[in-house]
Amino acid sequence: MTEHAQHHGHSHGGHSHGRAGHGHDQHGEGHAHPSGAELAETLDLDARILGSYLEEATAWAADLSAQKPASIIDVGAGSGVGTLALARRFPNAHITALDKSATMLSATLEATAAQGLDGRVAGLQADLDEGWPASATADLMWASSSLHELTNPERAMAEMFEALNPGGLLIIVEMDSLPSFLPETPPAGSAVEPGLEARLHATLASNGWNQYPEWTAGLERAGSAVERRHFPTTGSSTPELAARYARTFLGRMRNALAGSAAPADLASLEVLLGDGPESLERRGDLVVRGHRTGWAARKSQA
Repeated sequence: MTEHAQHHGHSHGGHSHGRAGHGHDQHGEGHAHPSGAELAETLDLDARILGSYLEEATAWAADLSAQKPASIIDVGAGSGVGTLALARRFPNAHITALDKSATMLSATLEATAAQGLDGRVAGLQADLDEGWPASATADLMWASSSLHELTNPERAMAEMFEALNPGGLLIIVEMDSLPSFLPETPPAGSAVEPGLEARLHATLASNGWNQYPEWTAGLERAGSAVERRHFPTTGSSTPELAARYARTFLGRMRNALAGSAAPADLASLEVLLGDGPESLERRGDLVVRGHRTGWAARKSQA
């Protein structure tokens, strides 16, 4: 999404988000910044519902790695969902979760300890706007929904690439569209306008949301050829989880859209966020959809 600082979050999916940069919200710069608790819930919901892309993305990283990585850094680890996915994909690697937020790092280490991974995962608190930590080197660096939050992401990419071990791999993943929840065509007689989400997303984009970081040129300047891959995701969730995520996200959209969206669209949003028969919790047609793009850059063995 990248919702330029989104990015889950998640996200942004989704967004991450109290991460490696300013702690910006995964879903929109300067608009309705969430509290720490709201941010944590958004990241958790994004991971639980749209996290299946992690299986594909970590498999892609494994395929591209010249050799099995012994050391991995999860840059902007957030709530730790990526750290856990990396630990599952690379069972023999030592993983460092790097984040600016001590709270997020604590949550990540608690999550990994609960999975019996405390011996394989360490935390590193660092603000990448102040520069890359000199001691942080790795065979694989993974940055999901975090780099766009930095003041100078291209400098950070160059520093990360420099800190890669010879033959190492840098993977960057970003949300490339805002999550959507509603069917394209509402039921007959619905008070929700057809095409609502597409129009709201377009308005948000014109207000500075969903700025899509295109990292290819910056990675090439860092000294590498770049591979790029798209990861479309339809979420797997219960109706209750889908409604919770939709309410969290659409509620922030409502705050950001006040005074800029069409009155009929704002009225439709109020219907969804209300408690009537078409409210999010009473609908049976919510499907969470999200899309991410990955970039991969490999350092030479020399």
